Amino acid sequence: MTPAGPEDVPAEFVRALRSLRNVTVRSEVVLDEVPGPARIAPFSAALTAEVRSARRSVAAAELASGRFVVLYDPEGQEAWEGSFRLVTLVRATLESEVGTDPLLAEVAWTWFTDALESAGLEPHAAGGTVTRVLSQSFGALERRAEQTELEIRASWTAAGEDLGPHLRAWATLLCTAAGLPPLPEGVVPLGPRR
Repeated sequence: MTPAGPEDVPAEFVRALRSLRNVTVRSEVVLDEVPGPARIAPFSAALTAEVRSARRSVAAAELASGRFVVLYDPEGQEAWEGSFRLVTLVRATLESEVGTDPLLAEVAWTWFTDALESAGLEPHAAGGTVTRVLSQSFGALERRAEQTELEIRASWTAAGEDLGPHLRAWATLLCTAAGLPPLPEGVVPLGPRR
């Protein structure tokens, strides 16, 4: 179901999206709005993100990337255990030594659960996967170092309309996967200059 116009969008969904606009993330995280998936829920919205070594610099290295999707079904869905479902993806390239660690998947999943916990969230019906791909080059490309790609896919149900803490938790997960050190206690990231 695709809404015909703004007047057809439920007020709960509009308030939830507005709660995302007030979120401040670290300067290394660049967020962009993109269309949400059309067939999973009656209403959706999405953001993409890149974690870069320097904000909006062409020369900056991309450290991680991902997608944050808000799904809303006013009727709720049984599997969701609620009306607002959040679906996320985080991708990062890791050092080959880290990629071969047999506990990497478990550690990466704790990054997800720790990020939610640090935002004061208790998600409902949380689940996901952690995938790693180890690439080794041969022939003309054999001078390239081994490379490990990590992908964390997770979804959970928000208890209410305030999705700001969920977006902050996802941004924290992105920065952790990118290898950025956590901000010290009491330090608040500054928003972009206007």
